[in-house]
Amino acid sequence: MKYNVEASEKSTVKITLAFDKTEWDEANMQAYQKTRGRYFVNGFRKGKAPKHVIELNYGKGVFYEEALNELFDKHYEEVLEKEKDNFTVVGRPELSVGDISEEGASLIATVPVKPDVKLGAYKGINIEKKEYNVKDEDVEAELKKLQERNSRLVEVTDRAAENGDTATIDFSGSVNGEKFEGGTSENYPLVLGSGSFIPGFEEQVVGMKVGEEKDVNVKFPEDYQAEELKGKDAVFAVKLNKLEKKELPEVNDEFIKDAAGAESVEAYKKETRERLEKQAKEKGDAETENNILRAITANAEVEIPEAMIENQIDMMVRNAEYRLGMQYGGMKLADYLRYMGSNMEDFRKGYRAQAEDTVKSQLVVDKIIREENIKAEDAEIDAKLEEFAKSANKTLEEYKKDVDEAQREYIGNDIVINKLFDFLKANNNLTEKAEEPAEKPAAKKTAAKKSSAKKAESEGEEKKPAAKKPAAKKTAAKKAEDEGKAE
Repeated sequence: MKYNVEASEKSTVKITLAFDKTEWDEANMQAYQKTRGRYFVNGFRKGKAPKHVIELNYGKGVFYEEALNELFDKHYEEVLEKEKDNFTVVGRPELSVGDISEEGASLIATVPVKPDVKLGAYKGINIEKKEYNVKDEDVEAELKKLQERNSRLVEVTDRAAENGDTATIDFSGSVNGEKFEGGTSENYPLVLGSGSFIPGFEEQVVGMKVGEEKDVNVKFPEDYQAEELKGKDAVFAVKLNKLEKKELPEVNDEFIKDAAGAESVEAYKKETRERLEKQAKEKGDAETENNILRAITANAEVEIPEAMIENQIDMMVRNAEYRLGMQYGGMKLADYLRYMGSNMEDFRKGYRAQAEDTVKSQLVVDKIIREENIKAEDAEIDAKLEEFAKSANKTLEEYKKDVDEAQREYIGNDIVINKLFDFLKANNNLTEKAEEPAEKPAAKKTAAKKSSAKKAESEGEEKKPAAKKPAAKKTAAKKAEDEGKAE
Protein backbone atom coordinates (compact mmCIF):
# COMPACT_ATOMS: atom_id res chain seq x y z
CA MET A 1 0.00 0.00 0.00
CA LYS A 2 1.15 3.50 -0.86
CA TYR A 3 -0.35 6.66 0.49
CA ASN A 4 -0.18 10.38 -0.07
CA VAL A 5 -1.21 13.24 2.22
CA GLU A 6 -2.10 16.71 1.02
CA ALA A 7 -3.57 19.72 2.82
CA SER A 8 -7.12 20.60 1.88
CA GLU A 9 -9.56 23.39 2.69
CA LYS A 10 -11.20 24.14 6.04
CA SER A 11 -8.51 22.47 8.16
CA THR A 12 -8.73 19.07 6.52
CA VAL A 13 -6.21 16.77 4.88
CA LYS A 14 -6.77 14.32 2.06
CA ILE A 15 -5.20 10.92 2.55
CA THR A 16 -5.10 8.88 -0.65
CA LEU A 17 -4.56 5.16 -0.09
CA ALA A 18 -3.45 3.30 -3.24
CA PHE A 19 -3.52 -0.50 -3.49
CA ASP A 20 -1.81 -2.56 -6.19
CA LYS A 21 -3.31 -5.59 -7.94
CA THR A 22 -2.01 -8.10 -5.41
CA GLU A 23 -3.46 -6.20 -2.45
CA TRP A 24 -6.69 -5.57 -4.32
CA ASP A 25 -7.14 -9.24 -5.29
CA GLU A 26 -6.44 -10.34 -1.74
CA ALA A 27 -8.95 -7.83 -0.33
CA ASN A 28 -11.62 -9.01 -2.79
CA MET A 29 -11.00 -12.63 -1.77
CA GLN A 30 -11.35 -11.67 1.91
CA ALA A 31 -14.55 -9.83 1.07
CA TYR A 32 -15.85 -12.92 -0.74
CA GLN A 33 -15.04 -15.19 2.19
CA LYS A 34 -16.70 -12.80 4.62
CA THR A 35 -19.89 -12.08 2.68
CA ARG A 36 -20.52 -15.06 0.37
CA GLY A 37 -23.30 -16.27 2.65
CA ARG A 38 -25.39 -13.27 1.63
CA TYR A 39 -25.72 -14.37 -2.00
CA PHE A 40 -28.01 -17.00 -3.53
CA VAL A 41 -27.02 -18.69 -6.77
CA ASN A 42 -29.07 -21.45 -8.45
CA GLY A 43 -27.39 -24.82 -8.23
CA PHE A 44 -25.36 -23.96 -5.12
CA ARG A 45 -26.12 -24.10 -1.46
CA LYS A 46 -26.12 -20.68 0.14
CA GLY A 47 -22.57 -19.61 0.87
CA LYS A 48 -21.02 -22.34 -1.29
CA ALA A 49 -20.99 -20.63 -4.71
CA PRO A 50 -17.48 -19.89 -6.03
CA LYS A 51 -16.33 -16.27 -6.15
CA HIS A 52 -16.38 -16.00 -9.97
CA VAL A 53 -19.90 -17.48 -10.11
CA ILE A 54 -21.22 -14.87 -7.68
CA GLU A 55 -19.48 -12.15 -9.73
CA LEU A 56 -21.13 -13.45 -12.92
CA ASN A 57 -24.55 -13.31 -11.28
CA TYR A 58 -24.22 -10.11 -9.27
CA GLY A 59 -21.63 -8.15 -11.23
CA LYS A 60 -17.84 -7.90 -11.22
CA GLY A 61 -17.82 -5.25 -8.50
CA VAL A 62 -20.03 -7.11 -6.09
CA PHE A 63 -17.23 -7.38 -3.51
CA TYR A 64 -15.59 -4.00 -4.14
CA GLU A 65 -17.28 -2.09 -1.34
CA GLU A 66 -16.49 -4.69 1.27
CA ALA A 67 -12.95 -4.99 -0.04
CA LEU A 68 -12.41 -1.24 0.25
CA ASN A 69 -13.76 -1.30 3.79
CA GLU A 70 -11.37 -4.11 4.65
CA LEU A 71 -8.40 -2.20 3.24
CA PHE A 72 -9.39 1.03 4.97
CA ASP A 73 -9.80 -0.65 8.35
CA LYS A 74 -6.45 -2.34 7.93
CA HIS A 75 -4.37 0.67 6.86
CA TYR A 76 -6.02 3.91 8.04
CA GLU A 77 -4.82 3.80 11.66
CA GLU A 78 -1.38 2.73 10.40
CA VAL A 79 -1.17 5.90 8.29
CA LEU A 80 -2.31 8.09 11.19
CA GLU A 81 0.39 6.62 13.40
CA LYS A 82 3.07 7.37 10.80
CA GLU A 83 1.79 10.94 10.38
CA LYS A 84 1.12 11.71 14.03
CA ASP A 85 3.87 14.33 14.14
CA ASN A 86 2.44 16.13 11.11
CA PHE A 87 -1.24 16.44 12.02
CA THR A 88 -3.81 15.44 14.64
CA VAL A 89 -7.15 14.03 13.52
CA VAL A 90 -10.15 15.57 15.32
CA GLY A 91 -13.07 13.83 13.65
CA ARG A 92 -14.26 11.02 11.43
CA PRO A 93 -13.06 10.84 7.83
CA GLU A 94 -15.28 11.26 4.80
CA LEU A 95 -14.49 8.48 2.32
CA SER A 96 -14.65 8.53 -1.46
CA VAL A 97 -13.46 6.07 -4.10
CA GLY A 98 -10.62 7.13 -6.39
CA ASP A 99 -9.53 4.82 -9.19
CA ILE A 100 -10.91 1.30 -9.20
CA SER A 101 -10.40 -1.61 -11.61
CA GLU A 102 -9.19 -5.19 -11.68
CA GLU A 103 -5.64 -3.84 -11.55
CA GLY A 104 -5.99 -2.01 -8.28
CA ALA A 105 -7.91 0.65 -6.38
CA SER A 106 -7.50 3.86 -4.44
CA LEU A 107 -9.48 5.34 -1.59
CA ILE A 108 -9.55 8.97 -0.48
CA ALA A 109 -10.15 9.91 3.15
CA THR A 110 -10.84 13.59 3.81
CA VAL A 111 -10.08 14.08 7.48
CA PRO A 112 -10.65 17.09 9.80
CA VAL A 113 -7.44 17.90 11.62
CA LYS A 114 -6.40 20.18 14.42
CA PRO A 115 -5.83 23.50 12.70
CA ASP A 116 -2.85 25.77 13.00
CA VAL A 117 -3.41 29.06 14.78
CA LYS A 118 -2.18 32.42 13.58
CA LEU A 119 -1.43 34.11 16.86
CA GLY A 120 -1.97 37.80 17.26
CA ALA A 121 -0.52 39.81 20.13
CA TYR A 122 -0.39 37.84 23.34
CA LYS A 123 2.27 39.91 25.10
CA GLY A 124 2.29 43.59 25.97
CA ILE A 125 -1.52 43.90 26.03
CA ASN A 126 -3.36 46.13 28.52
CA ILE A 127 -5.63 43.82 30.51
CA GLU A 128 -7.80 44.56 33.53
CA LYS A 129 -6.66 42.82 36.68
CA LYS A 130 -9.65 41.93 38.83
CA GLU A 131 -9.30 42.24 42.58
CA TYR A 132 -11.89 41.84 45.34
CA ASN A 133 -11.55 43.30 48.83
CA VAL A 134 -13.01 41.75 51.96
CA LYS A 135 -14.56 44.17 54.44
CA ASP A 136 -15.76 43.86 58.02
CA GLU A 137 -19.35 43.78 56.73
CA ASP A 138 -18.57 40.64 54.72
CA VAL A 139 -17.35 38.85 57.85
CA GLU A 140 -20.44 39.98 59.75
CA ALA A 141 -22.62 38.71 56.92
CA GLU A 142 -21.06 35.25 57.28
CA LEU A 143 -21.74 35.35 60.99
CA LYS A 144 -25.34 36.28 60.24
CA LYS A 145 -25.64 33.32 57.90
CA LEU A 146 -24.34 31.04 60.66
CA GLN A 147 -27.08 32.38 62.91
CA GLU A 148 -29.67 31.84 60.20
CA ARG A 149 -28.57 28.23 59.67
CA ASN A 150 -28.96 27.59 63.39
CA SER A 151 -32.20 29.47 63.84
CA ARG A 152 -35.49 27.93 64.91
CA LEU A 153 -39.10 28.72 64.16
CA VAL A 154 -41.23 29.90 67.04
CA GLU A 155 -45.00 30.02 66.75
CA VAL A 156 -46.60 33.47 66.84
CA THR A 157 -50.17 33.96 68.14
CA ASP A 158 -50.28 37.56 69.35
CA ARG A 159 -49.81 39.59 66.17
CA ALA A 160 -50.41 39.75 62.43
CA ALA A 161 -48.10 38.31 59.79
CA GLU A 162 -44.94 40.26 58.96
CA ASN A 163 -42.23 39.96 56.31
CA GLY A 164 -39.77 37.28 57.36
CA ASP A 165 -42.43 35.14 59.02
CA THR A 166 -43.27 31.65 57.80
CA ALA A 167 -46.98 31.56 57.07
CA THR A 168 -48.58 28.14 56.73
CA ILE A 169 -51.49 28.69 54.36
CA ASP A 170 -54.19 26.99 52.35
CA PHE A 171 -54.74 28.58 48.95
CA SER A 172 -56.93 27.96 45.94
CA GLY A 173 -56.48 30.01 42.79
CA SER A 174 -58.89 30.68 39.99
CA VAL A 175 -58.98 32.64 36.75
CA ASN A 176 -62.38 33.86 35.61
CA GLY A 177 -63.92 31.73 38.34
CA GLU A 178 -62.24 28.49 37.19
CA LYS A 179 -59.52 26.75 39.14
CA PHE A 180 -56.29 25.95 37.29
CA GLU A 181 -53.67 23.23 37.58
CA GLY A 182 -51.07 23.86 40.27
CA GLY A 183 -53.07 26.65 41.87
CA THR A 184 -54.28 24.81 44.97
CA SER A 185 -52.42 23.62 48.06
CA GLU A 186 -52.99 22.98 51.76
CA ASN A 187 -50.66 23.80 54.66
CA TYR A 188 -48.12 25.36 52.35
CA PRO A 189 -45.19 26.97 54.28
CA LEU A 190 -44.53 30.36 52.68
CA VAL A 191 -41.72 32.66 53.83
CA LEU A 192 -43.18 36.14 53.47
CA GLY A 193 -40.96 38.52 51.56
CA SER A 194 -39.02 35.70 49.90
CA GLY A 195 -40.47 36.44 46.47
CA SER A 196 -41.42 32.79 46.03
CA PHE A 197 -44.89 33.57 44.70
CA ILE A 198 -45.95 35.92 41.93
CA PRO A 199 -45.78 39.68 42.63
CA GLY A 200 -48.46 40.96 44.98
CA PHE A 201 -49.32 37.63 46.60
CA GLU A 202 -47.04 37.70 49.66
CA GLU A 203 -47.63 41.41 50.21
CA GLN A 204 -51.34 40.73 50.71
CA VAL A 205 -50.72 37.90 53.18
CA VAL A 206 -48.71 40.31 55.34
CA GLY A 207 -51.11 41.68 57.94
CA MET A 208 -53.31 38.58 58.11
CA LYS A 209 -53.91 36.88 61.47
CA VAL A 210 -54.05 33.17 62.25
CA GLY A 211 -57.42 31.75 61.25
CA GLU A 212 -58.19 34.67 58.92
CA GLU A 213 -59.42 34.01 55.38
CA LYS A 214 -58.90 36.44 52.53
CA ASP A 215 -59.12 36.76 48.76
CA VAL A 216 -55.75 37.73 47.26
CA ASN A 217 -55.98 39.44 43.88
CA VAL A 218 -52.93 39.17 41.61
CA LYS A 219 -51.90 39.30 37.98
CA PHE A 220 -49.65 36.67 36.42
CA PRO A 221 -46.51 38.09 34.76
CA GLU A 222 -46.44 38.29 30.96
CA ASP A 223 -43.40 35.97 30.94
CA TYR A 224 -44.95 33.36 33.25
CA GLN A 225 -43.97 29.80 32.28
CA ALA A 226 -47.54 28.51 31.92
CA GLU A 227 -48.81 29.81 28.59
CA GLU A 228 -52.47 29.69 29.64
CA LEU A 229 -51.80 31.95 32.66
CA LYS A 230 -49.58 34.64 31.15
CA GLY A 231 -50.88 38.12 31.96
CA LYS A 232 -54.11 36.77 33.47
CA ASP A 233 -55.86 38.24 36.53
CA ALA A 234 -56.32 35.65 39.27
CA VAL A 235 -57.96 35.38 42.67
CA PHE A 236 -56.55 33.17 45.42
CA ALA A 237 -58.70 32.20 48.36
CA VAL A 238 -56.18 32.15 51.23
CA LYS A 239 -56.46 30.95 54.81
CA LEU A 240 -53.69 31.52 57.34
CA ASN A 241 -53.41 28.38 59.47
CA LYS A 242 -50.21 29.04 61.38
CA LEU A 243 -47.64 31.77 61.81
CA GLU A 244 -44.03 31.33 62.86
CA LYS A 245 -41.12 33.71 63.26
CA LYS A 246 -37.45 32.96 63.00
CA GLU A 247 -35.57 33.11 66.29
CA LEU A 248 -31.81 33.60 65.97
CA PRO A 249 -29.38 32.24 68.58
CA GLU A 250 -27.32 34.68 70.61
CA VAL A 251 -23.79 35.10 69.28
CA ASN A 252 -21.32 34.12 71.98
CA ASP A 253 -18.32 31.84 72.38
CA GLU A 254 -20.48 28.87 73.37
CA PHE A 255 -22.65 29.22 70.26
CA ILE A 256 -19.59 29.56 68.03
CA LYS A 257 -18.00 26.42 69.50
CA ASP A 258 -21.16 24.39 68.91
CA ALA A 259 -22.06 25.80 65.48
CA ALA A 260 -18.66 26.35 63.86
CA GLY A 261 -16.08 24.54 65.98
CA ALA A 262 -14.07 27.73 66.56
CA GLU A 263 -12.70 28.57 70.02
CA SER A 264 -14.35 31.97 70.24
CA VAL A 265 -16.25 34.61 68.30
CA GLU A 266 -13.03 36.44 67.52
CA ALA A 267 -11.34 33.22 66.38
CA TYR A 268 -14.30 32.51 64.10
CA LYS A 269 -14.13 36.01 62.61
CA LYS A 270 -10.39 35.64 61.99
CA GLU A 271 -10.83 32.25 60.30
CA THR A 272 -13.76 33.58 58.28
CA ARG A 273 -11.81 36.60 57.05
CA GLU A 274 -8.93 34.35 55.96
CA ARG A 275 -11.37 32.10 54.10
CA LEU A 276 -13.10 35.01 52.40
CA GLU A 277 -9.79 36.60 51.45
CA LYS A 278 -8.65 33.33 49.90
CA GLN A 279 -11.92 33.05 47.96
CA ALA A 280 -11.69 36.69 46.89
CA LYS A 281 -8.15 36.18 45.61
CA GLU A 282 -9.15 33.04 43.73
CA LYS A 283 -12.13 34.84 42.20
CA GLY A 284 -9.96 37.79 41.16
CA ASP A 285 -7.23 35.55 39.76
CA ALA A 286 -9.73 33.48 37.78
CA GLU A 287 -11.42 36.55 36.30
CA THR A 288 -8.04 38.09 35.46
CA GLU A 289 -7.03 34.91 33.69
CA ASN A 290 -10.32 34.87 31.82
CA ASN A 291 -9.71 38.48 30.76
CA ILE A 292 -6.27 37.48 29.48
CA LEU A 293 -7.72 34.48 27.66
CA ARG A 294 -10.42 36.54 25.99
CA ALA A 295 -7.90 39.17 24.87
CA ILE A 296 -5.38 36.79 23.33
CA THR A 297 -8.13 34.69 21.73
CA ALA A 298 -9.68 37.76 20.10
CA ASN A 299 -6.30 38.62 18.55
CA ALA A 300 -5.80 35.17 17.01
CA GLU A 301 -7.04 33.72 13.71
CA VAL A 302 -7.93 30.10 13.15
CA GLU A 303 -10.14 28.07 10.83
CA ILE A 304 -11.96 25.62 13.08
CA PRO A 305 -13.15 22.32 11.59
CA GLU A 306 -16.85 21.65 12.02
CA ALA A 307 -16.03 18.37 13.75
CA MET A 308 -14.32 20.17 16.64
CA ILE A 309 -17.31 22.44 17.17
CA GLU A 310 -19.73 19.52 17.09
CA ASN A 311 -17.58 17.56 19.54
CA GLN A 312 -17.61 20.52 21.92
CA ILE A 313 -21.39 20.85 21.61
CA ASP A 314 -21.68 17.12 22.35
CA MET A 315 -19.78 17.65 25.59
CA MET A 316 -21.92 20.65 26.58
CA VAL A 317 -25.13 18.73 25.92
CA ARG A 318 -23.87 15.80 28.02
CA ASN A 319 -23.00 18.17 30.86
CA ALA A 320 -26.42 19.82 30.65
CA GLU A 321 -28.15 16.44 30.75
CA TYR A 322 -26.04 15.38 33.74
CA ARG A 323 -26.90 18.54 35.68
CA LEU A 324 -30.56 18.23 34.76
CA GLY A 325 -30.65 14.71 36.14
CA MET A 326 -28.75 15.61 39.31
CA GLN A 327 -30.78 18.71 40.14
CA TYR A 328 -34.24 17.55 39.18
CA GLY A 329 -34.57 13.97 40.31
CA GLY A 330 -33.25 12.15 37.26
CA MET A 331 -35.13 14.21 34.67
CA LYS A 332 -34.13 13.14 31.16
CA LEU A 333 -33.10 15.74 28.61
CA ALA A 334 -35.52 14.29 26.05
CA ASP A 335 -38.39 14.66 28.53
CA TYR A 336 -37.35 18.21 29.35
CA LEU A 337 -37.19 19.20 25.68
CA ARG A 338 -40.57 17.63 25.02
CA TYR A 339 -42.06 19.43 28.01
CA MET A 340 -40.65 22.77 26.84
CA GLY A 341 -41.85 22.23 23.28
CA SER A 342 -38.28 22.24 21.96
CA ASN A 343 -36.06 19.72 20.18
CA MET A 344 -32.46 18.59 20.23
CA GLU A 345 -31.54 20.48 17.06
CA ASP A 346 -32.56 23.83 18.53
CA PHE A 347 -31.02 22.92 21.89
CA ARG A 348 -27.67 22.26 20.22
CA LYS A 349 -27.87 25.47 18.21
CA GLY A 350 -28.03 27.35 21.49
CA TYR A 351 -24.55 26.12 22.34
CA ARG A 352 -22.90 26.77 18.99
CA ALA A 353 -21.46 30.26 19.55
CA GLN A 354 -20.07 29.30 22.94
CA ALA A 355 -18.64 26.08 21.53
CA GLU A 356 -16.78 27.99 18.81
CA ASP A 357 -15.33 30.40 21.39
CA THR A 358 -14.31 27.52 23.63
CA VAL A 359 -12.56 25.57 20.90
CA LYS A 360 -10.77 28.67 19.66
CA SER A 361 -9.53 29.40 23.19
CA GLN A 362 -8.25 25.84 23.54
CA LEU A 363 -6.38 26.06 20.27
CA VAL A 364 -4.84 29.43 21.13
CA VAL A 365 -3.68 28.17 24.52
CA ASP A 366 -2.12 25.06 22.97
CA LYS A 367 -0.35 27.17 20.36
CA ILE A 368 1.20 29.55 22.90
CA ILE A 369 2.33 26.61 25.02
CA ARG A 370 4.17 25.22 21.99
CA GLU A 371 5.54 28.61 20.92
CA GLU A 372 6.95 29.33 24.37
CA ASN A 373 8.03 25.72 24.94
CA ILE A 374 6.27 25.53 28.30
CA LYS A 375 6.70 22.10 29.87
CA ALA A 376 6.24 20.26 33.15
CA GLU A 377 9.45 18.66 34.40
CA ASP A 378 9.41 15.31 36.18
CA ALA A 379 10.76 17.01 39.32
CA GLU A 380 7.83 19.42 39.31
CA ILE A 381 5.33 16.59 39.00
CA ASP A 382 7.06 14.70 41.81
CA ALA A 383 6.92 17.84 43.99
CA LYS A 384 3.16 17.96 43.51
CA LEU A 385 2.87 14.27 44.27
CA GLU A 386 4.86 14.82 47.44
CA GLU A 387 2.30 17.42 48.55
CA PHE A 388 -0.47 14.90 47.96
CA ALA A 389 1.52 12.20 49.76
CA LYS A 390 1.93 14.38 52.87
CA SER A 391 -1.81 15.07 52.90
CA ALA A 392 -2.40 11.30 52.79
CA ASN A 393 0.23 10.63 55.49
CA LYS A 394 2.33 8.59 53.08
CA THR A 395 5.85 8.74 51.76
CA LEU A 396 6.35 9.83 48.17
CA GLU A 397 7.32 6.33 47.11
CA GLU A 398 4.27 4.81 48.77
CA TYR A 399 1.99 7.36 47.15
CA LYS A 400 3.52 6.96 43.69
CA LYS A 401 2.65 3.25 43.68
CA ASP A 402 -1.01 4.18 43.18
CA VAL A 403 -0.37 6.89 40.57
CA ASP A 404 -0.66 5.80 36.94
CA GLU A 405 0.61 7.59 33.85
CA ALA A 406 -2.73 9.24 33.16
CA GLN A 407 -2.68 10.85 36.61
CA ARG A 408 0.86 12.09 36.10
CA GLU A 409 -0.19 13.53 32.75
CA TYR A 410 -3.12 15.32 34.39
CA ILE A 411 -0.86 16.84 37.04
CA GLY A 412 1.65 17.78 34.36
CA ASN A 413 -1.05 19.52 32.35
CA ASP A 414 -2.12 21.48 35.40
CA ILE A 415 1.48 22.59 35.97
CA VAL A 416 1.82 23.65 32.33
CA ILE A 417 -1.37 25.73 32.42
CA ASN A 418 -0.28 27.39 35.66
CA LYS A 419 3.06 28.21 34.08
CA LEU A 420 1.31 29.57 31.01
CA PHE A 421 -0.82 32.01 32.99
CA ASP A 422 2.16 33.04 35.11
CA PHE A 423 3.96 33.80 31.86
CA LEU A 424 1.00 35.72 30.43
CA LYS A 425 0.57 37.74 33.62
CA ALA A 426 4.24 38.62 33.66
CA ASN A 427 4.28 39.63 29.99
CA ASN A 428 1.13 41.74 29.82
CA ASN A 429 0.14 45.04 31.43
CA LEU A 430 -2.35 44.24 34.16
CA THR A 431 -4.21 47.35 35.26
CA GLU A 432 -5.51 47.06 38.79
CA LYS A 433 -9.13 47.73 39.61
CA ALA A 434 -10.27 46.71 43.06
CA GLU A 435 -13.91 45.85 43.63
CA GLU A 436 -16.05 44.74 46.51
CA PRO A 437 -16.64 40.99 46.58
CA ALA A 438 -19.95 39.48 45.67
CA GLU A 439 -22.14 38.33 48.52
CA LYS A 440 -20.31 35.03 48.35
CA PRO A 441 -17.06 34.97 46.36
CA ALA A 442 -17.28 32.26 43.73
CA ALA A 443 -14.79 29.44 43.72
CA LYS A 444 -11.92 29.93 41.33
CA LYS A 445 -12.59 28.91 37.76
CA THR A 446 -9.91 26.30 37.77
CA ALA A 447 -10.77 25.54 34.18
CA ALA A 448 -9.35 28.81 33.05
CA LYS A 449 -6.31 26.97 34.24
CA LYS A 450 -7.17 23.43 33.27
CA SER A 451 -9.07 23.98 30.06
CA SER A 452 -10.52 26.88 28.20
CA ALA A 453 -13.51 24.71 27.39
CA LYS A 454 -14.38 24.49 31.04
CA LYS A 455 -13.77 28.21 31.41
CA ALA A 456 -16.29 29.05 28.76
CA GLU A 457 -18.76 26.68 30.36
CA SER A 458 -18.27 28.32 33.74
CA GLU A 459 -18.89 31.73 32.24
CA GLY A 460 -22.10 30.46 30.70
CA GLU A 461 -23.52 28.99 33.90
CA GLU A 462 -24.87 32.24 35.33
CA LYS A 463 -28.39 31.40 36.38
CA LYS A 464 -31.38 33.52 35.49
CA PRO A 465 -33.94 34.05 38.25
CA ALA A 466 -36.69 31.46 38.12
CA ALA A 467 -40.15 32.80 37.42
CA LYS A 468 -42.16 33.42 40.58
CA LYS A 469 -45.16 31.20 40.96
CA PRO A 470 -48.12 30.45 43.22
CA ALA A 471 -47.35 26.76 43.00
CA ALA A 472 -44.24 24.80 42.10
CA LYS A 473 -45.62 22.43 39.46
CA LYS A 474 -43.41 23.61 36.59
CA THR A 475 -40.53 25.17 38.47
CA ALA A 476 -37.93 22.50 37.77
CA ALA A 477 -38.45 22.49 34.03
CA LYS A 478 -38.43 26.28 33.82
CA LYS A 479 -35.29 26.59 35.89
CA ALA A 480 -33.58 23.92 33.80
CA GLU A 481 -34.51 25.84 30.67
CA ASP A 482 -33.01 29.05 32.05
CA GLU A 483 -29.79 27.33 33.06
CA GLY A 484 -29.56 25.53 29.72
CA LYS A 485 -29.94 28.82 27.83
CA ALA A 486 -27.41 30.62 29.97
CA GLU A 487 -24.97 27.85 29.59
